[in-house]
Amino acid sequence: MSTDPTGRTALEVEAVLFDMDGTLVDSTRAVEDVWARFADRHGLVLADLLAYSHGRRTEDTLARFLPPGHDPEAVAEELEREETTRTDGITEIPGARRLLERLRGARTAVVTSASRPLAEARLAAAGLPLPGVLVAAEDVAAGKPDPAGYVAAAARLGVAPDRCLVLEDAEAGILAGLASGARTLVVGSHRSPATRGLDRVPDLRVVGADAAGHGGARLHWPHHPNP
Repeated sequence: MSTDPTGRTALEVEAVLFDMDGTLVDSTRAVEDVWARFADRHGLVLADLLAYSHGRRTEDTLARFLPPGHDPEAVAEELEREETTRTDGITEIPGARRLLERLRGARTAVVTSASRPLAEARLAAAGLPLPGVLVAAEDVAAGKPDPAGYVAAAARLGVAPDRCLVLEDAEAGILAGLASGARTLVVGSHRSPATRGLDRVPDLRVVGADAAGHGGARLHWPHHPNP
């Protein structure tokens, strides 16, 4: 990674690994509506629930917040059905489609805490192509912030995690990207101790990219490191 004379960070990697919700797809309204109804049914504080759930698998959020006496699998299935049919208002994060097009021919993957059917529904609703490699909630034994998803995606692409760039917007995902050994770029406004020293972009419109030789990619963006 280097900074060019124009003040942009330039990086060449062997693969680019994207989170989905909040990074490629804006599903905020649909997600918050579903969790708001869940919080209301169970007498939970929605702000606490959303703060924890962002970037995590549904089953992990239920393990923390679902009151005793309920079947976690049944509740997860109900939430899954509701989320999969809630595609109204889902759009791409600005610049997502353009960036994916620029990376055509490069190794890319999506690593999401959503299930595969939900990920496919949201990508389609946002008008984004399905990736060749999609690591979903059911593909790993441990969800974010565990790095298993990013490690698995890198392995499927045939590269080492430390030769990848991860793009993430949420605390759990940022921790997962860093733990995998990948270089990690923060998308959006999230700030925490984990983001210190990492570059940040407001959205994907400012990220430039080209496919490089042998499936790699060259990327660049304005240099704005987190203090």
